[in-house]
Amino acid sequence: MKKILLLLILGLLSQSAFSKMHKEKVSYPHGDERLTGYVFWDDAFEGKRPGVLVFHEWWGLNDYALLRAEMLAESGYVAFAADMYGQNRVTRHAADAKGWMQQITQNIDQWQQRAELALVELKKRDNVDQDRIAAIGYCFGGATVMQLAYAGADVDAVISVHGSLPVPSKRQAENIQASVLI
Repeated sequence: MKKILLLLILGLLSQSAFSKMHKEKVSYPHGDERLTGYVFWDDAFEGKRPGVLVFHEWWGLNDYALLRAEMLAESGYVAFAADMYGQNRVTRHAADAKGWMQQITQNIDQWQQRAELALVELKKRDNVDQDRIAAIGYCFGGATVMQLAYAGADVDAVISVHGSLPVPSKRQAENIQASVLI
């Protein structure tokens, strides 16, 4: 019995010893703006797996959003932490965050385009199952996933965590293909 237990423990340790968490910087354009996101995946999981977009709070693509993406990758997903501001803008000052967020939210079409560009980047990954993709966002990111849904994006689900809930037009409401969790 001790030998079996020892072999089981060694097998589990050797499996985790050879798996690796990957983090890859991805640069992609939106007009004249250069956006920089990060894709995470754990090679302990083989084959194609579900993809998840992660949209940041109004502070910018900070450590919190990156941590959430990494946690999703540890659970077997390919996670893409999207950049909605560009130029690696991150702040702890509410006035800066509010200004950057308002620059994005004042033009709904461009806001949706930026979110859709992140989806395109996630779908480019060879290890992503194109038929199983979701998006999650926190605060400003929660409103962003709703805009992604209003644009009719090809995602299975959007999850808005303490996000503002912009009211969709009738056309936008009809465009929603995803399941929505708020």
